[in-house]
Amino acid sequence: MVLLKSFRNIFVVSELRKKIFFMLGVLIINRLGTYIPVIGVNVPMLSDLMQQKSGVGGLLSYFDIFSGGALSRCTVFALGISPYITASIMLQILGMTIPSFEQLLKEGEYGRKIINQYTRYLTLALSVAYSFSYAIFLEANNLVLVPGWSFRILFVLTLTAGAMLVMWMGDQISLHGIGNGSSVLIFAGIVSQYPTHALKLMHMVQQGHVHIIFALAVLLAYILITAGIVYLEKADRKIPVHYARRMVGNKVYGGQSTYIPFKINSAGIMPVIFAGTVLRVPLILAGMLSAYFPSLQMMLQTGFYSGPLFYVVEFLLIIMFSFFYTALFVNPVELAENIRKGGGFVPGLRPGKQTADYFNYTLTRVGLVGAIYLATLSVLPAILQFVFHIPFEESGTSMLIVVGVALELSNQIESYLIERRYEGFLRNGRSKGGAVRS
Repeated sequence: MVLLKSFRNIFVVSELRKKIFFMLGVLIINRLGTYIPVIGVNVPMLSDLMQQKSGVGGLLSYFDIFSGGALSRCTVFALGISPYITASIMLQILGMTIPSFEQLLKEGEYGRKIINQYTRYLTLALSVAYSFSYAIFLEANNLVLVPGWSFRILFVLTLTAGAMLVMWMGDQISLHGIGNGSSVLIFAGIVSQYPTHALKLMHMVQQGHVHIIFALAVLLAYILITAGIVYLEKADRKIPVHYARRMVGNKVYGGQSTYIPFKINSAGIMPVIFAGTVLRVPLILAGMLSAYFPSLQMMLQTGFYSGPLFYVVEFLLIIMFSFFYTALFVNPVELAENIRKGGGFVPGLRPGKQTADYFNYTLTRVGLVGAIYLATLSVLPAILQFVFHIPFEESGTSMLIVVGVALELSNQIESYLIERRYEGFLRNGRSKGGAVRS
């Protein structure tokens, strides 16, 4: 009853109701675009290639997860939000390493507008590059009905226009809907594959290829993985900070106690994405050089990408990128200096260098746990698929995105309800003052 009442409260608040309906409307349009095929491609043969578990088929299947199946169907929205996400990551890294971009980030709203404009230009360039590479790949595998420059130009224009439209829809969700638009679009694409996965598993049970106990064990395993993600994504290490009292005129400032939360996973999903991209670059280059080195691609497919060494290297790369990305976002020296300037201190530690060393030590220990958690989450679904021969592909990255976006959406909805003195979303307790309409 409490859960049903919380869902009813969501649609009582007019502003929240409009935002949710707007987001759902954009998602419906986005899903329709993933079923409009591009002219001139043999889609059935492409789907057969995508079902391969190694080599080029495995590479495309990896990216197809984030497009909601649009890449395997070669539709107008085949590229999805991927070019925009890649451009955003590249600009974000440039903003942390190049002084001119770093200065733009510090200029407030004006700087953000300039960075966003650069991101859109880079998204356009990446969309052209991705779609042209995809066209060459389709022609090389005899998947094009009438190959040539006419097909390439039409294909590039179609997929580039689709990618820019998806980017625009993501911006509209961020402005007028709930949550981050890009994350919501990826979330919808991944979740849209879940009914297909369930139907595949049920079909195999009905045909007798899989025992019902096995199917229930697979379901239980993914539920436990999801529960572990929720628990660890919310986990943090709280560092207590006290602020000394000080007199300014006739007023007393400070004297309160607070804490600094060091999340177990401060890097988010970026280390997993970076590691996956780095590992798949050799296969992409081998595909481009297949005309000159025909045995190189086959050697990589049957040797590195099909064996346990691939997962070992992926595990280590995720740990390395986790420390790298955490170091980019959390600066212990700057954090300790800001606390010192505000008149705060960590109990038992001197402000300044000693506090910074303690932050660095704690962040390293907590970050190691988070890095191992991310690496294990990334390879665990692949191990389950290899051991139990699960009839669908579900990566740890996609599960992390789904759970993370769902938590973000629930938190935003809950903040809307509590702000208007409604019961919190998915909570048993009541806010102060009860559920009073605003």
